[in-house]
Amino acid sequence: MVEQLAPVSSQVSSEVRSARVRRLWSDRPRSRFSRWSGLLLIGLAVYGWMVGGLDVSSLGSPQRRQNVARFISEVRPFPLQGQPWDWRVAGQWAGTLMDEKGWSAAETTLAISVLAILLAELLALLLMFPAVRSLAVSEPYLPAARAPGAVGGLTWGACVAVTRLVLMFLRSIPEYVWAFLLVAVLGPTAWPAVLALALHNAGVLGKLNAETAENLETPPLGAYRGVGASRTQMALTGMLPSMFPRLLLFLFYRWETCVRESTVLGMLGIASLGFWIEDARARNHYDDMVLLIAVGALIVVLGDILSAAARRAVRHQR
Repeated sequence: MVEQLAPVSSQVSSEVRSARVRRLWSDRPRSRFSRWSGLLLIGLAVYGWMVGGLDVSSLGSPQRRQNVARFISEVRPFPLQGQPWDWRVAGQWAGTLMDEKGWSAAETTLAISVLAILLAELLALLLMFPAVRSLAVSEPYLPAARAPGAVGGLTWGACVAVTRLVLMFLRSIPEYVWAFLLVAVLGPTAWPAVLALALHNAGVLGKLNAETAENLETPPLGAYRGVGASRTQMALTGMLPSMFPRLLLFLFYRWETCVRESTVLGMLGIASLGFWIEDARARNHYDDMVLLIAVGALIVVLGDILSAAARRAVRHQR
């Protein structure tokens, strides 16, 4: 008897759940702003498709298929082009390429990215706290703080506005443009790439860090201020420890970007992976080009693994 009732009970509960889901869907909050925003995005996508002259039919043309077949054949290691695959030969080819160019280029790329992100983080930390609006008041984080005077309010407001304008200026100029300008001054050395990446990412990290600081819980910071801590003491002993996991996340995220961008900036003449990738492309050595691109991707993957491990270690210590 129980076995006969079980399927019926299951069917009833399934119908009840379905009815609840339909009721939740019908009672969902509706926003005209969201609806019109979605329609606007669809309209912009259709407009861009029409104006851009995108032609999907040409993707499957015989010429495109021939290009794909030719590229696949040229991606094979040069000693194996037109030959049966041999892992030993492929390994010897890859080892020779890495010994001649790959390892030194990867080392240069890694050094540029690490130095750039360290400089960017230092500059971002210096510019972060002057950009925090919740600190730019007479008595930050105190619930019964007095209103600042006219001069004080104008001074703090100008401090925040100028700092945020500087951060906006730094991140508004792409790394490649920064590097192009700096190459004219410093020459084709690694420093234009390092400084270009540092300046752009300082603007990005400063903005992200300032927004993180503004979203911290205010009662603990108010307790610091209530016992007489200065803004500097609050920032160093109250805000930075609370923000550290998020700062670490942003640091590694932008470091991965530095690895990718330092590869691209190598095309300016710096002997990083990008320089040899551009050299291989110019010579139509697509096998060398793809291997060097894979080395750059591997560095990013290893960086992501290191980032996850570091953040996991920080969480376990808290």
